[in-house]
Amino acid sequence: MMKVLVVDDEPLARERLQRILSDIEGYEWVGEAGNGKEAIQKTETLEPDIVLMDIRMPVMDGLDAAHEIGELQTRPAIIFTTAFSDHALEAFDTPAEDYLLKPIRKEKLEKALNSAVTPNKAQLRQAEQKDNEERTHVCTTIGNTVKLIPVDSILYFHAEHKYVTLRYSEGSALIEEPLKKLEQEFSSSFLRIHRNALVAIKHVAGMARSKTNGNVITFNDADDVLEVSRRHLPLVRKALRIKGEHQAG
Repeated sequence: MMKVLVVDDEPLARERLQRILSDIEGYEWVGEAGNGKEAIQKTETLEPDIVLMDIRMPVMDGLDAAHEIGELQTRPAIIFTTAFSDHALEAFDTPAEDYLLKPIRKEKLEKALNSAVTPNKAQLRQAEQKDNEERTHVCTTIGNTVKLIPVDSILYFHAEHKYVTLRYSEGSALIEEPLKKLEQEFSSSFLRIHRNALVAIKHVAGMARSKTNGNVITFNDADDVLEVSRRHLPLVRKALRIKGEHQAG
């Protein structure tokens, strides 16, 4: 039986999580805390296997508490449970395993609990890189779930209005990061082909003529095509030529 500590400054939220836990086989509620400082103390005394941690709390917030708990000799898995999605990137820079948005549903919590105790949790801890290093994953919110999308699986970024569509091997998602920032960060693996698009060079199949006699990029694993602007055409041709030479070599 896996022991779970519930941390939230709202008593009703703690009660609700306790009720949900009682319906999930293999997990038991062992205690609660109302802020991050209490969470650290309870973690040391109760030694839970998993901590369900709110973020915005008085005295000490969940992010700071997660960092301190992560330094403990026998640290539990931490799953953030919060009503706010704007802390997602900060959360994945902590030793946390997952990030759930309220209202928490049983099926989402059960999945997160099961994932938290499996070996693949290391992937989430390394999902966001510090300083100016390229991220290995891009964070996006799909419904009430925060999803980490591996950069290696991304085919392209396409900007429209204030949003950017991220197309990856399993589908697409919206993010609010500027295309210029993405271009600067991923300059080693993505190529600007238009003022509104970046493509992952490794996923590009080639360039073809469009029905309007323009040029479009095609992809190995998708039927999507993206327009190449005249301004970017010389650089795109050069990048594709270099790619072809490397593949031939």
